[in-house]
Amino acid sequence: MQRSHLIGLICLAIVFFLVVSALLARGFSVTGAEDAAVTNLVKAEARGDRNGVVSLISGCRTDAGCRARAALNATALERRGSVSIIQITPSSGFSVAGSLSTARVAWLVGSSLPRVQCVRVLESGNLLQGFSIHLLKVSLRIKSDRACPSRF
Repeated sequence: MQRSHLIGLICLAIVFFLVVSALLARGFSVTGAEDAAVTNLVKAEARGDRNGVVSLISGCRTDAGCRARAALNATALERRGSVSIIQITPSSGFSVAGSLSTARVAWLVGSSLPRVQCVRVLESGNLLQGFSIHLLKVSLRIKSDRACPSRF
C-alpha cells in the first residue's frame, strides 16, 4: 500500500471518529437539557409563579386543565428560598430519535421537606437534526417513596 493511501485512510478514520463522537455527544446532552427544563419548572413552582409554570409546559396556555393544575401547584408548592434539586430521574437515557416518557424530580426549598413530582417529557428530533425538550404535563406532589404513576 502506498504511503499516500495510508495517510488518506488514517485521515478518513479520524474524520469518521470525530463525526460519530459529535453525534454521540449530541445524544447524551439531551439528559442535561431535560434536567435544566425540569429544574426551571420546579423553580417557577417554588416562586409561586403560575404564569411561569404555564409558559414552561407546552400547550398549557390553551388547556384549561393544565392552567388549573399550574395554579394549584404554584400555590401549594410556593416557598421562599433557594431551590435544591435532590434527584432527577430522567425520562429516558440515550436516544437516537425522540421519545415520550416521564421524569421524576425530588426537590426542596431551604429546610423544607422534599417535594416529589412527575413530569411528562417529549424529546423530539434525532441525532442529525438535534433534539428539543418539551414538558407536557407536571403532576401534583406525590409521596416521596412513590414511583411516578402511569397517568397523572
